[in-house]
Parts: sequence; structure tokens; C-alpha cells
Amino acid sequence: MPMFVQNLTPLGSLSLSALVAVLPLATVLVLLGAVRMRAHHAALIGLLVALVVGIAAYGMPIVQAVSGALQGAAFGLWPIMWIVVNALWVYRLTVRTGHFDVLRRSFGRISDDPRIQALIIAFCFGALMEALAGFGAPVAISAVMLVAVGFHPVKAAIVALVANTAPVAFGAMGTPVVTLAQVTGLPLQEVSSIVGRQTPLLALVVPLLLVIIVDGKRGLRDTWLPALVCGVAFGLVQFLASNFVSPQLADIGAALAGAAALVALPQTRRAVPESVRIGMGGTATEETPKEDSRNDVVKAYLPYLLIIVIFSLAVLPPIKKLLDKATWKFHWPGLDVAGPNGKPVSGNTFSLPFLNTGGTLVLLAGIITAAILAVSASGTVQEWLATVKELRFAILTVTGVLALAYVMNLSGQTTTIGTFIAAAGAGLAFLSPVLGWFGVAVSGSDTSANALFGALQVTAANKTGLPADLLAAANSSGGVLGKMVSPQNLTIACVAANLPGEEGKLLRKVLPWSLGLLLVMCLIVLGQSTPVLSWMLP
Repeated sequence: MPMFVQNLTPLGSLSLSALVAVLPLATVLVLLGAVRMRAHHAALIGLLVALVVGIAAYGMPIVQAVSGALQGAAFGLWPIMWIVVNALWVYRLTVRTGHFDVLRRSFGRISDDPRIQALIIAFCFGALMEALAGFGAPVAISAVMLVAVGFHPVKAAIVALVANTAPVAFGAMGTPVVTLAQVTGLPLQEVSSIVGRQTPLLALVVPLLLVIIVDGKRGLRDTWLPALVCGVAFGLVQFLASNFVSPQLADIGAALAGAAALVALPQTRRAVPESVRIGMGGTATEETPKEDSRNDVVKAYLPYLLIIVIFSLAVLPPIKKLLDKATWKFHWPGLDVAGPNGKPVSGNTFSLPFLNTGGTLVLLAGIITAAILAVSASGTVQEWLATVKELRFAILTVTGVLALAYVMNLSGQTTTIGTFIAAAGAGLAFLSPVLGWFGVAVSGSDTSANALFGALQVTAANKTGLPADLLAAANSSGGVLGKMVSPQNLTIACVAANLPGEEGKLLRKVLPWSLGLLLVMCLIVLGQSTPVLSWMLP
């Protein structure tokens, strides 16, 4: 099989090539947002467009294009949907035994104010899940919990998506920034320090946005102080940990600090009239809340405590080394792709981590949970199979989107778009977060966006005289804002909140928040590239 060498300007012009290369993603977004097509149909049509562009415009051999799509679909199944399936399966186990209701009541006792509950569940608890599992687990679990405490499903999904921003760059035990350092050759601590001086600024804003999303101007007027205190605590600890401790621990510490600050604040426990909750589209709380035993409360929190403990143990060097031995790396059949420089791309190789992956670790936590909650073996298997059935369209959507992303990456379409944006010269400082945003919007992963565009940002920075570490960090910081509009994340939110086929509706509602926050990040990076905000950099 002859090697396929990527051509970044197959149509002779970089701008024209970029315009054609963006067609697959534009197709998906238009079909979701304007045509309101179901996500799995939009994903498959977008994949078809990507294949046509890759084969007809970029000259990628048909066999290699199809093989690349299959590899993307495989990655969508493992590890992404493997994590989501098992995370929702653990939730179903707690529902089956009634312990999720105990957890809901427990959160309600911290505060019966839905605006505070949004901060505790979506922002703090979601950040903790992002720190440990990443991918779609935080959105899935947060959306489910918000619906359980009385949120309208659409509002629960929007809150979960918007909240999953500030912690993303340091999610999955720092995987995005670790990957960024690896692909750019920059020191990890250098990259971590700059990202840790950008995303904490989002942490100051996002909690305020969440209370606005939940309750509009009244929400901001009534709960601005708890939102600000939560954001400051989160951002401060994320900054300190990423700069002076460890990027792997940045989100864990930040999430716990944000939650502790909320619990300690007297306003958190202030009662709100029932009309406030009902007026926001939720449901009334119980007039006489049931008193749960301490044993039941412990069991309700147990699955998530187990996840924290298991994930924390899994990153310890001896255990991690042992788990990594059960990883199968192999050359993907039918692929032989080289970059424009003639060197083989990393996408030719596929890695299957059987044990050291979030889904397997969550599965272990679920098995232990089932044993402690006295769920029978048959019941445990039934719930897992029911979860797969419930997620069948989400699985199809995610595999379709990842297949699309892999075809775009392997054919050279994604790099063409990145090179086009990188050609902005002095304006690159403003546009560098956009490149990361685009990468995450396509792939649903800040790690993938960093792997795609991190080195490109450094190359472009060297050509324009801008700080390479600043632009590399901006790729990750801007990328976190693309996660809420990623088709796979929209699908996960819809499944979790029981909103089948409503991905387009969610996209229209979260896109303005995504673009607005992206503009803020672009201005921050632009300021940091000039004397105006350069004092913020290490």
C-alpha cells in the first residue's frame, strides 16, 4: 500500500483549501442548529462529507480514508463511550436501590436554592468528575443529578455543559496539559503555569453565568456572592496547584476548595420560597423531607468516593506502571499516512488501554458499589445492558463524530484549517484560542486538540515572534470553551437529561455562551502578549 502524504493546499490556495476543509464540521453544526436534524443522522452525513472532501479534494486513497474512519469510530467506543456507559451504569445502580434519592436529599440539605445546587453539583462536583474521569462523565453525571434535584431537563443539560469549562484543561489528571507539553517539547511546568493563569479567570465568570442561566437577573442579584466566592476559591486553588504543586492535582484541589467555600458561606443555607424553584421550571421539593440514616447517606456517596479513591490510586507510579502493561498498541490496518514533512503521523498507531482507562476504573467502582448496595449479579448485568440500550443513539453519534474527526485529521483537513488560522501573523495571539476551540468542537477533547494543534501553535509563534509557551497554553485554554458545542458532548447531555433528539436545541442555547467566553479568552491572550497583561505571565 503506497504511503499517503498530506497536502495542506490541495486546491493550490490555502484559503480555498481551508474553506473546503471546514465543510464537514460546518455541515454537522448547520444540520444540528438550523435544520434540527437528529444528532446521529447529522454525524453520519458529516462523516460522508469528510470522506468526500478527503478523497476528492485531498487525494486520500479510499481504503485509507475508510480505515481512518473506522479507527475514529473505535476510539469513540473505547475509551470515550466506555467511560460514559459505565458512569451512567453506576448512576442506574444507585437509582435501583433508592440511594440516588438519598444523595439528592443530601444535596438539598446543603441548600434548597436551585442556584446554589447548580454551583455545587455542576460546577464543583462536575469539576471533580472532570479531574478524575474526563470525557463525557462530568456532563452525564451532573445533568442526571440536576434533573434529580428538580431541574427542568433542558436547563439541567445547559448548566452541565456550561459548567464543564474551567476544569477541562487540567481534567483527567492533567492529561490535556501533559499532552500539550509532550507534542510541543515545552516543559510541563511552564505550560501548566500559563494555562493556570488563564483558565482560573474563567472560574471567576462561569459560576456567575450559571446562576444567570438558572434564574436570570434575579439569580445574579440574589446569589452573586456565593457564586463569586465559589469561583474565587476554585480559581485561586487551580492557579496555586498548577503553578506551584502539580497540574495533575489542580482540579481536584480546586473542586474541593470551591465546594468547601460554598458550604462555609451562611448564604448557602438560606431558604428560598418554593415559588422560586417552580418559577424556574423545576419541581416542588418535598414538604416534609425524609430523614435518611447515616448508613444510607454514606452508601449514597459511596460510588463517587470509590471513583475518587480508585482514580487517585491509579495515578500512583507503581500502580500506573502495572496497569499500563495491559495496553495493546498496534499499527492500524490499512493506514500509512505521513504529514506534509514526510514523517509518519501518530494516527497510524492505535492504543487500547484495557485497564488504565477511565471506563475500566469506573466499572471497578460500579462492581464494588453493586456488592455493597446488595444488587444481585443478574440485576447488575441487567442495568448495564439497559444502559447500553439507552445510549444506543448516543453511541452511534459519538462514533460518527469521532470517525469524522479522524478522517479530517488523517487527510490533512484539520491541519489546513489550523495552518490558515496560524497565518494570521500578529493577530495570531488573538486567534490562537480559536484554534483550540475549533479542535475541541471537532473532537470533543482538549487533549486531542492539543495533540492536533499544539506543535502548530509553537511553529506559528516562532515565525511571528510571539511567545511560544503563551500560544501553546492558549490552545488548551481556548479549547475548553469548545467542549460545550461538541456534538458528542451535546449528545451525552441529551441522553443524561432524557432529551432524545434535542442536540440542536441545546446547541442553539449554549453556542452564545461558548462564543462569548471564547471572545473573553481571546482578549486575555491578546493582552498577555502585550505589556498590558504580560505581567500575568511567569
